[in-house]
Amino acid sequence: MAAWMRLKYPHVVLGALASSAPILYFDHIIPQDAFYAVVSKDFKDVSQNCHDVIKKSWSEMDRLSLEKNGLLLLSQAFNTCRELKSVEELKSRLADFYVVAAQYDLYPIPDICKSVDQAWKQSNNTLKCLRAALDAIFGTDCFSLDYSIYSHETEEGWDWQTCSEMVMPLGSSNETMFYPNPFILANFSDSCMRKYGVRPKADWIISYFGGQDIKLVLKRFGSNIIFSNGLIDPYSSGGVLEDLSDTLVALKAQQGSHCFDLYPASGNDPEWLVKIKAEEVKIVAAWLEDYYKDLGGLILKKV
Repeated sequence: MAAWMRLKYPHVVLGALASSAPILYFDHIIPQDAFYAVVSKDFKDVSQNCHDVIKKSWSEMDRLSLEKNGLLLLSQAFNTCRELKSVEELKSRLADFYVVAAQYDLYPIPDICKSVDQAWKQSNNTLKCLRAALDAIFGTDCFSLDYSIYSHETEEGWDWQTCSEMVMPLGSSNETMFYPNPFILANFSDSCMRKYGVRPKADWIISYFGGQDIKLVLKRFGSNIIFSNGLIDPYSSGGVLEDLSDTLVALKAQQGSHCFDLYPASGNDPEWLVKIKAEEVKIVAAWLEDYYKDLGGLILKKV
């Protein structure tokens, strides 16, 4: 949104730091499973076995759910805080767990995979491996099917945005470690209609802000935007990852998560993070210097 503000209101907004801005995740500019492909890569980079166990687990959940008392067995296997109503409920919650681990680095992927790999050596049972990972993260607490890291206001606000104007076609495929769950606009539109009584404007973002051939377009009129992306963040798949011009700059952090550069400084910040923040400050300072030079010249002309 910072980038769009700069592009639409250059007379008001001098420059923008567009942190983790997936401005290309519209109009099928990138594959719809790109988001989940990044999460899968994050896990695979830590452990191929961990990635493969997760990938195999979905069919095992489906198989067990069809057995007599299958949902109860799954509830017990994952120590859920209440009994499952459907297998899809469990799969969706686990998928969200993996996404949050990658997007926000909230649950360290190395810790998750270490538990999965250790359990695999003992039993070769995919579901026991995942339970071991959940125990490592949540301890003896039961696994909540209803928990969200977001506040109610944030969750509802984002849901409304995606149902009205910011329609991102996020879908998973067999090419990722997730179960196939393609984005189908008609189904998504019906869901939005049930929840909010509106149909999403799927083409509004592209019509209003553009997106196709972004390098060719933006270098002709855009300026003073920093596109920063942490590459473990799945939204980086829809981000600008290369410089578009001298003043449309891309900064990447191999270990960065979502909006990694917007948090307050800490004594524990790694060197790579300190360097990127310093580079951002340097770029913004140059924008301000140029602005005040131009402003000074304008004032002198009027005098």
